[in-house]
Amino acid sequence: MSAQQQVITIDDISADNAPAIYVAGGLGQFFDAVKAEVTGEVPDLTTRKGRERIASLAATVSKSKAAVEKPGRDYLRRLKEMPKVVEAELRDFVTKMDNLRDTTRQPLTEWEEAEQARKDKHVDGIQAMKDFLIFEAAPSAAQVGHIIAILELVAVNDTWEEFLPEAAQVKDQTLAKLRGILAERTQYEAEQAELVKLRAEAEAQAQRDRDAEIARVAAEQARLHAEQQAQAERDAAARREQELLDQAAATQRDAAQAALDAEAAAERQRLQLELQAEQARTAAAQAEASRVAAEQRAEQERIAAIKRQEEAVEQARIAEQARADAAADEILRQAEAREADLEHKKSINRAALEAFIAGGMPEACAKQAVTLIAQRKIPAITISY
Repeated sequence: MSAQQQVITIDDISADNAPAIYVAGGLGQFFDAVKAEVTGEVPDLTTRKGRERIASLAATVSKSKAAVEKPGRDYLRRLKEMPKVVEAELRDFVTKMDNLRDTTRQPLTEWEEAEQARKDKHVDGIQAMKDFLIFEAAPSAAQVGHIIAILELVAVNDTWEEFLPEAAQVKDQTLAKLRGILAERTQYEAEQAELVKLRAEAEAQAQRDRDAEIARVAAEQARLHAEQQAQAERDAAARREQELLDQAAATQRDAAQAALDAEAAAERQRLQLELQAEQARTAAAQAEASRVAAEQRAEQERIAAIKRQEEAVEQARIAEQARADAAADEILRQAEAREADLEHKKSINRAALEAFIAGGMPEACAKQAVTLIAQRKIPAITISY
């Protein structure tokens, strides 16, 4: 049995039966067979033939060893090469399967990207409506009204798709807040205009009062002066009359003439007093005319002040309108710039994602890598936009 097993096993070792032979304890039978063969006899060392027999038995062991070792080494080399073959085959298979998976999913991926872009556009539009409430400083009523007009032009219809309820709600809420701000600013500006008007009217009234007081004082001074002059003339006439009476008593002859002279002087005095009274009345009339003229000038000045105020308000309104237009244009420009920047970044991120995938990185890992780099969470690595 040992000879038959030895022949069959050693002589028939091949690549086909190597996996069954070269296993744990699989070579023990060969060793046992060879050992039995070479230890089954005891050659005589004293003879040449005996010594040659021992050498022959040792050579048989070496030959048997080589017969078992060589195919085993070949089999071992094939085993060592097998992982490389398996790895290459698996790598090729995985690559093809990944490409097949990506190709199969491409329509869904494109749809998801388009869907995300569509949602981002609606979200940006809603945010743009909210941004209408942002002011760098206290706005004017004209500026708020202009912004309301722009916002009212934003169409809220089926183009907003599933964002329609939110867009309608944000637009209504923003318009409500803007109209509240418009009411407050309108009331504030009206109050300020009223204050300006009241100040102008008060200044005009004060000027009229000053002019009227000046005219009154002038008329009063003219009246007192006329009365003083008239009283002085009456006193002088009385003194002269008394002198004439004294002279008449002294001389009968000159009495009549003195009486005539006194009467003539009195007439002249009366005429003089009437003239002075007329002059006083004329001065009073002039003073009244001056007062009326002063009032007219004050009224004209008040009207001119109101007109200047209205012109200033109109200029301010035009300036505010221009600033409001510029602010609204800036808001629209910033919204468009944000949308363009977002699209630009998306395109670059997509290009980076495709480059990672083309380099053999799974899609999920590629997306995560692009996201982390875009968020600047990977040190020393950035995406140039």
